[in-house]
Amino acid sequence: MDTVSHITGAGQARINLLGPDGGPEIVSSVGIKRTDLRRLLAEVRERRNHFLQEWERIHGQPDRRAV
Repeated sequence: MDTVSHITGAGQARINLLGPDGGPEIVSSVGIKRTDLRRLLAEVRERRNHFLQEWERIHGQPDRRAV
């Protein structure tokens, strides 16, 4: 699973960049308000390709079995 983690003052979220439908999906979140989580997911959708490129640069090929 290709995930990014986001940590904010009071909480954190894990987001799978390649969910079952090919887009990002929230794996887990703790201490983040729903409105902030929606905003975060929208930003991840917007920057998803960049995050996947960085994932590949750091970790190697993304796991695309979920797609």
